[in-house]
Amino acid sequence: MNSDLLQNLAAKLLPVKVFFFLLLGSFVFPASAQNPPVTAQGYDAEEVQVEPYFDEIRRTGKLDFKRTLNLSFKSAGYLTRLTVDEGDIFKAQQLLAALETDELIEEKNASYAELLQAKRDVNRVKQLAEKKLSFEQELDNAETRVETTRARYKVAYYNLEKAQIVAPFDGVVLARHTELGELQSPGTQVLQVAALKNNWIAKVALTGEEVSRVRTGQAVSVILDRLGEVEGVITKVPAMANTQGQLFMIEILLPELSLTQGVAAGQIVEVVIKTSSYQAVYRLPIEALMAVDDSGKAQVMVNSAGQGQEVFIRQGFEILSLDNSYVYLLANEGDRPLNVVTRGWQHMNVSGR
Repeated sequence: MNSDLLQNLAAKLLPVKVFFFLLLGSFVFPASAQNPPVTAQGYDAEEVQVEPYFDEIRRTGKLDFKRTLNLSFKSAGYLTRLTVDEGDIFKAQQLLAALETDELIEEKNASYAELLQAKRDVNRVKQLAEKKLSFEQELDNAETRVETTRARYKVAYYNLEKAQIVAPFDGVVLARHTELGELQSPGTQVLQVAALKNNWIAKVALTGEEVSRVRTGQAVSVILDRLGEVEGVITKVPAMANTQGQLFMIEILLPELSLTQGVAAGQIVEVVIKTSSYQAVYRLPIEALMAVDDSGKAQVMVNSAGQGQEVFIRQGFEILSLDNSYVYLLANEGDRPLNVVTRGWQHMNVSGR
């Protein structure tokens, strides 16, 4: 009786043993020991090509004028007219300042009268020479006096013209250095002005490593508080650093900027310079980065099979750089594209290398 009972119990426990054996075998003996296939549920993949590495330099700079002009009088005299002040905008050929011209007019008239008299003397000497009553030397002297008096008249006329300052271009007055009624000396600065067109620049200081990555003619983005982003072009890259901070001050021309847009010299701007290098990289979305291992390599999920197949493995790459949007992995020119999982890699349990 006892033997029959044991046989019945063994027959009932046999299916349970088989179940546990199969369950244990699924953990001990996986379907593939190296790169198990992953089902195509719940993930996104993207093919990433090898491309040159583009970096950017972000620095703070200041707006300034590329060129300024100091205006002064050619002649001496008292200042009688001053039509602009600091901050005023003027048009080309507009009268900006003028001197008292009474004395200059008298000098011009006197030299003109001397010129007329010299011409009459030449005619008189010619008539005498025709009658053999004058020597040829006297005619030469009379003609010389004509030329010298003509030169004095031209100088007097030029000084009278330069007794006023006329705007050479459309611009703005940066500084005024005189007052009405003051006696002006030749060459003494009266006004400092700047042109409005193609004259706005941003000055930015770069390190030696950064300045080696930029060139004249390179396009640059400049960000202003009120206007947002404007386009600029690098027009000056110095060959020598300044003596204070050993930095290189580059200049960026802003041809689209004008004073009427509410900008002023000295305003702070942000400059973004995009640079390229000979280094080849894979530019991956930051979402594809699984982790960074102890050796500093980026761990990503890639498809190691051919086109149309799905065998994903966890693979490590050297990191060149990363930002808020992308991670840049070192590559070589000619490397094949990568099929990278950008979403859903958290649910994949695969081996790595």
